[in-house]
Amino acid sequence: MEQDQYINALIELHCEMERQGPGDEVFSKHILSLLPELPEKPRIVDLGCGSGAGTLVLAETFNTTITAVDFSGPFLVELENRAKAKGMDHLVQILECDMGNLDWPAGSVDLLWSEGAAYNLTFAGALKYWRPLMAPGGIAVVSEITWFTDDIPEPVFEYWQNAYPEIASENENAKRAEAAGFKVLDVHRLSSSAWWTNYYDPLIERMNTLRPSADTIMQDVIKETEEEIEMFRNYDDIYGYSFYLLKGV
Repeated sequence: MEQDQYINALIELHCEMERQGPGDEVFSKHILSLLPELPEKPRIVDLGCGSGAGTLVLAETFNTTITAVDFSGPFLVELENRAKAKGMDHLVQILECDMGNLDWPAGSVDLLWSEGAAYNLTFAGALKYWRPLMAPGGIAVVSEITWFTDDIPEPVFEYWQNAYPEIASENENAKRAEAAGFKVLDVHRLSSSAWWTNYYDPLIERMNTLRPSADTIMQDVIKETEEEIEMFRNYDDIYGYSFYLLKGV
């Protein structure tokens, strides 16, 4: 029960925010501009979509239906509202479920987008699970928390060993992608400024809003989030998000 309460508090903290993780609209559009040609009406999914920052970029770019998947109902409600406000609700199909438990037929996805969510299954686990869903020559864009150097200071190494021991370098993640049946087309790093402008700065405001009435569990979530933010403030040159552009082989 306490774990459920923790997850609910984490969801509440990230509600009413444009993003539930680091990202940037201009950066995402640039990534999409680099992709190989897709079918005229590509079948596109956004896995771990949150409140849909990426979903709406995909819908705007391709003008076709985007299947947006997340386990959190509150985030999907926010996505529905944002899509309606932008006149794009007819292009968004939401699906509230576990992105690691999809019953879709093999070869049913032309473009798979997953921003800051694969770690829930581990990067290797997510790619292995999602690979059969890809159509022949299908493209996947998956971001993953990544080491940017081999010279990792002890404090940040210990932090990530506790938080996500699967964190790896771009070369190691490329090998994982290849082992899962993908060809790595390119890798692009999200700038540290995008973390602050589009995620951490709004998140700090959100924490300050919730703090006065926060119960014990929310206080714990806020404390852990502040530790995460301070770690990135000190070591943003050591780690960050890399976007892996992959093609099914």
